[in-house]
Amino acid sequence: MTENNKNFYENFIQYINKWITIYAPAYTDIFVTIIVLSLILIFAFILHIFMHSILRQYMLKKSEKNSNKWAEIIVSGHFFSRFSYLLQGIVFYFQVKLWLFQTQNLINFMERFCKIWILFFALLTLFSILNFLQVAMSERANRTNFPLRGLIQTSKLATSILAGLLVISVLLDVSPTILLSGFGALSAVLLLVFKDPILGLVAGIQLSANKMLSVGDWLEMPKYGADGDVIEIALTTVKVQNWDKTITTIPTHALISDSFKNWRGMAEAGGRRIKRSVLIETSSIQFLSEPMLHRLREVLLIANYLDQKVQEIEKVNHDVEAGPLNMRQLTNLGTFREYLVAYLSSHPKIRRDMTLIVRQLEPTSDGLPIEVYAFTTTTDWNTYEDIQSDIFDHILSILPEFGLRAHEAPTGSDLRALATLQN
Repeated sequence: MTENNKNFYENFIQYINKWITIYAPAYTDIFVTIIVLSLILIFAFILHIFMHSILRQYMLKKSEKNSNKWAEIIVSGHFFSRFSYLLQGIVFYFQVKLWLFQTQNLINFMERFCKIWILFFALLTLFSILNFLQVAMSERANRTNFPLRGLIQTSKLATSILAGLLVISVLLDVSPTILLSGFGALSAVLLLVFKDPILGLVAGIQLSANKMLSVGDWLEMPKYGADGDVIEIALTTVKVQNWDKTITTIPTHALISDSFKNWRGMAEAGGRRIKRSVLIETSSIQFLSEPMLHRLREVLLIANYLDQKVQEIEKVNHDVEAGPLNMRQLTNLGTFREYLVAYLSSHPKIRRDMTLIVRQLEPTSDGLPIEVYAFTTTTDWNTYEDIQSDIFDHILSILPEFGLRAHEAPTGSDLRALATLQN
């Protein structure tokens, strides 16, 4: 307020004071105080009606008419209401300073009340601004690479502590610097109390800086029973929605101290790995006979391979003494592996620019594992499982054509059939 405005208020109060002194001299101070407080409250009520019922509705209709999403969020959310109360508190505070200059005790009480009011709604207004920033930043394409939620929660915690200290200084009527000077003695206790938020903040920054985890990633962490999509990275916790739709909550700092698997690389590469084997009964592995070789030459996928290998073997065996043990020969298993490579290479749902291997693993008592190691052209779970199932359906069906058998343990029906034959 300017000096002229202040003189106007003082002259107005003096006029009321003189008027009441003439008609009720014994109650001058009381009447003046009541009248001034009534005027302040009436002005505050008018300002409240104007801010909340008129200006807010006007701005809301304006934002809806212009289809401005951000303006609608600001007006329809808590920000406008909280900011209105903050503005009312500031206006009320200056009115008390200007009008109640005769009643010192009442001024002190009203000033403290107004300061606490202003601090409280300033804090809530700041929270609304931070919430708005979170919504605005979440619309950005790179939102998942920044621990925004954790930093906003940290900011809210820090400003709440600062506002609490300021409220205490107002109530005790002492300087905030005195309280802050003794704050260092409580730092050890505060570090213990806020250990998880501090660890979570540091972990969130590390996760973001190193691009270790972001919202939407597929996270697998068996220690905590987590296997699903990350839906939220907060200050102290990370929420994972598992594939069975349950929610697993993991401490944020645990992602730094413990190991976890992030499947983001698979999604970014655009191919999902198939790594599965079929067990071949070792007694079915043999050299290719002439009839079988003649029949397999009709398979287009390996016709050229067989012609080439036959010529190569005939050239090598030309000067070798007769006898199958002294000569190179094709095996049904080796031909089958070559067939699988050709089959997978020609498969429309298998990527040819990524690793594609059909290999033997170490034999076991259950047979000889033949492993397919390849990548599909999609990362969608349902499609991936369909592709993988179709491939192994074909593999199991084509085995007899190569004279091979899949290993399987004897079943109850096998044992009953054997007992029947013995009887």
